[in-house]
Amino acid sequence: MKLTKIKEGMAEIFIPKAERIYDAPVFYNPIMALNRDLSVLVLKALGSKKVLDALSATGVRGIRYALETEAEEAWLNDINPSAFELIIKNLENNFGEKPILEREMAIITRERKIIATNKDANLLMTEKFRYFDFIDLDPFGSPMEFLDSALRSVKRKGTIAITATDTAPLCGAHSKACVRRYNSIPLRGELCHESGLRILIGTVARYAAKYDLGIKVLVAYYKDHYFRAFLQLKDGAKEGDKSLMNLGYVYFDTKNGKFEIEKRFLPSKLNAFGPLWLGPLKDQKFIEKMILKSEECELAQKKKVLNFLNTLLKELDEPFFYDTHALARRNSLEVRKLSEIGAILQEKGYKVSRTHFSPTAIKTDAPFEEALMALKALQ
Repeated sequence: MKLTKIKEGMAEIFIPKAERIYDAPVFYNPIMALNRDLSVLVLKALGSKKVLDALSATGVRGIRYALETEAEEAWLNDINPSAFELIIKNLENNFGEKPILEREMAIITRERKIIATNKDANLLMTEKFRYFDFIDLDPFGSPMEFLDSALRSVKRKGTIAITATDTAPLCGAHSKACVRRYNSIPLRGELCHESGLRILIGTVARYAAKYDLGIKVLVAYYKDHYFRAFLQLKDGAKEGDKSLMNLGYVYFDTKNGKFEIEKRFLPSKLNAFGPLWLGPLKDQKFIEKMILKSEECELAQKKKVLNFLNTLLKELDEPFFYDTHALARRNSLEVRKLSEIGAILQEKGYKVSRTHFSPTAIKTDAPFEEALMALKALQ
């Protein structure tokens, strides 16, 4: 395997040379550097000590956790033997010592313990029951095949970071696949990215409740080609019950763009989309803490990270939004500036913000009729 050396954050790693990233024998995606930057900030804000990067590939994420956070024990795992060999090479390059090899394991014990394993991720997590403070699942496609094992391997008050790149099923392009994987009916159209993220979180909430665990969303978002959620577990059957109370459904009228949400175990009407998470998508104070922690970090894309975090910080935490272009099209109106529509709604006492889900949308606590009247007033 031909290699080239790159730097990301504080890590210097070897990655395979390939014309396309998907042709490489070990996967590395430079676009996900922002994802890894945000993950480093989350981990620094949490201060977790025992950390697992369950699907490591080149090892860049786990190595960055070991270099850039306060983790005392960092585990890197990949089932691919070529990935395991590359992880060992990258560990030696970043920590200046050759790992001690023990069967399917490579260990470095310096100021902190770093362990690389060449195992099936589910097997490793099953072996390490209630061991990790923080587990990162960043698979190619759906994370569902790893979710049960992760929920048993993480401590009962630990945190799971979960990525889903199967946006087509979650956004309704392949609805049968979404029903199979997530047991949820997805929504197509302008709300698909937010509904896809909420389906993912809702599924984790249902799985966690089986183990008498609740969830708290620290930060969750949609970006590029993936969904990402950082979920802190809350111990106890009552916490599981509370989380399930945040599940529900969304109804969407394709004629005019009106949506309605309903928090309940089963939908009361036909044509419901879900079940999905209708609770918060962020913890405001936690995002502020991430922004403060960024001052201490050598991030790969610091400016982009801070811009994105500030967008999330200012975003109104209300379920769903009005895409003004879609709203105009569906109601035979002309598009108007977001700021003008927002100003009308704010004059009436409603809250308004931009949203990271769409550059042409606003989030507001105003009902549909008020949002539509604001657009009509500008015609």
